[in-house]
Amino acid sequence: MNWLDYTVIAIYLIGFIAMGYFFKDNKDSKDYFLGGKSLGWFPLSLSTMATQLSAISFISAPAFVGLKANGGMKWLTFEFAVPLAMIGIMFFIIPPLYKSGIVSIYEYLEQRFSKSTRKLISVVFQISRALGTGVMVFTMALIIQAVVGISFHYTLIIISVVTLVYSYQGGMKAVVWGDAIQMIILFAGLVICLIVGYSLLKDTGTFTGFDTERLQVIDLDNFGFFSGDEYGFWPMLLGGLFLYLSYYGTDQTQAQRLLSARDEGTIKKLLMANGLLRFPVVLVYCIMGLIIGYLVSNIPEFYESIKETTRIHYPGEFAKSGIKPDLMIPVFITNYLPNGLIGILMVGVMSAAMSSLSSTINSLSAVTIEDFFNSGEKKLSGKKYMIISKGLVVFWGSVCILAAYLFGNSQSTVIEMINAISSLFFGPILAAFILAIFFKKVNHIGMNVAIITSVVVNLVFKYLPELVYLFNQGNFYSGNTSIHQALADIGVSNVPDLFWIWYNLTGFVIAVIIAVIVSKLTSKVPAKQMELQYRFNAKEFMQKESVILLSFFVLILVFSYFLPSILG
Repeated sequence: MNWLDYTVIAIYLIGFIAMGYFFKDNKDSKDYFLGGKSLGWFPLSLSTMATQLSAISFISAPAFVGLKANGGMKWLTFEFAVPLAMIGIMFFIIPPLYKSGIVSIYEYLEQRFSKSTRKLISVVFQISRALGTGVMVFTMALIIQAVVGISFHYTLIIISVVTLVYSYQGGMKAVVWGDAIQMIILFAGLVICLIVGYSLLKDTGTFTGFDTERLQVIDLDNFGFFSGDEYGFWPMLLGGLFLYLSYYGTDQTQAQRLLSARDEGTIKKLLMANGLLRFPVVLVYCIMGLIIGYLVSNIPEFYESIKETTRIHYPGEFAKSGIKPDLMIPVFITNYLPNGLIGILMVGVMSAAMSSLSSTINSLSAVTIEDFFNSGEKKLSGKKYMIISKGLVVFWGSVCILAAYLFGNSQSTVIEMINAISSLFFGPILAAFILAIFFKKVNHIGMNVAIITSVVVNLVFKYLPELVYLFNQGNFYSGNTSIHQALADIGVSNVPDLFWIWYNLTGFVIAVIIAVIVSKLTSKVPAKQMELQYRFNAKEFMQKESVILLSFFVLILVFSYFLPSILG
């Protein structure tokens, strides 16, 4: 990098601080956390996409496609369920939430169940989102360190502080408009990488085609029940459907954008835009991953530049050397782009990271103040509300930064890590809202027991195979030998390793079943009812938005089926 690249980055950072100042006039919670409910579908749709298609996607999705073992174009299967999820959110989840006039969507659960249910789900959201954002923040700092050469710690602090400043000042308006600008910059960065990578590919003069194993998208044989048996059609469609229903419909970071819309018509437009635009953007990610992955495999110095030594933390294991897939894009930017473009690409990476961080800390602050400070009979005054809100922005920003240090030595691509963490919680959270809207006889006792049980079961399924493996390898301290022996005594030596995408479905199903059963057993405790009950209207469902999204779902399936022959 030279002075031109640093100038581009400096202008970008200063511009975002100025934008926070521009949107600094926020009178109350509706202004600060919902943008005064004045935002249109275009900035909201770009903001929604920017949060999901973040630095994680910019760096880690191409790494999965180009270098990850058992990776490849099957990453596109993540997009199959998006149009279907947008339909479900559009007609089943958002209407009752939007009409309730809430800031924290978990307030809806208090109105339907109890204050304890609201706080329980709020805590689940806060833990899962803070941990997931820690992964993103770590990735951001790692990338910028690799390209710019600034210490990981300084990098993390600089970008986080700038994000905190404009989020602190401008609230939701600054977050949404910042995300919209960042999404445009991010896509421009993608196109630049794709064009430069393709020109280098042609210049090698040795290209005869991509690895055929990496071109396959639809795999009907894998069901995700064992290690290596992953990214099949059915787990990605079914698990992905529940993941996106929960993430876009019941996760505060995304639902807060929907609640910030002018009206329900605006919500339908932004959801449809998101359902239609995500696939083309992710397709660009994937093709870029194929191209740059080929360059890594065929340019020895490129391959050597992404090797690193990784230290294992369990006793008895030794340091080992290998490639770090997530370094593929940063090294490509540094070594193969001209000055000026490097600065633009780094702005794109920063944009993606900052959009995710700003959205998270704004949403975490919203649910914290609404669910724990302003949920009683005595409401906070306007001035005190704003002081606490801004203090919470700083607090959650600091928590997310600290969480980044937990994920510094993972061997998975970061995009898999963050999805695996979130999937443990998405199903139970979605179940709480579906039960609140459609199951009138479920009471708060059944709901609370269901949330705790389903999260615990998911955690057991997720980590039991790893624990069993470590016990059997003798890698725990001698103090745990009794557990090792106990497992051996009952014949536990191999436990199926369920693919993490399924946890979205298992968490949902377990929560629904437990809630219904426990509610029947505690039927003497009446279930609270909403003043305005939601009623499904079949005529409303078959509107143009549904038809367009269903048609697009079929189109991407057909396109993905023939994609290997197109790219081959």
